[in-house]
Amino acid sequence: MSAEQAPCFVDTNVLVYAFEKVGSPKKETAKRLVTELMDTDRLRLSTQVLQELFVILTRKAAVHCSGEEALGVLEDLAAWPLTVVDFPVIRAAAGLAGKASLSFWDSLVVISAAKSGSAVLYTEDLNDGQEILGVRVTNPFTS
Repeated sequence: MSAEQAPCFVDTNVLVYAFEKVGSPKKETAKRLVTELMDTDRLRLSTQVLQELFVILTRKAAVHCSGEEALGVLEDLAAWPLTVVDFPVIRAAAGLAGKASLSFWDSLVVISAAKSGSAVLYTEDLNDGQEILGVRVTNPFTS
């Protein structure tokens, strides 16, 4: 499978931009990316990402979504392959956090991306171009 066809994991921060109610240059970039990944059946997520997205959309976003609106977004996203954050994933993330000097939460995302078979992890939380566990970190907002 070529890199252009490989699954791609999307972190919470990118999804927040894609689904927030306010417009911004990052929103357009994120929406375009998520739509492209959906159209090509390459979108991968985790239960952690969905949980974080719900909280941010309903409590932390500049313009909050209702619980029903946010749940609708999650319902749509849950149609794509999800990595379940179970205890083996938590254990692996704890180990990676120490080895790679990452936060535990970022390690959970990286472990989930690797477990999903993703070649790329789209996030603005890690170093663009870095490769961890065979997953290339890409910040979709850098030019």
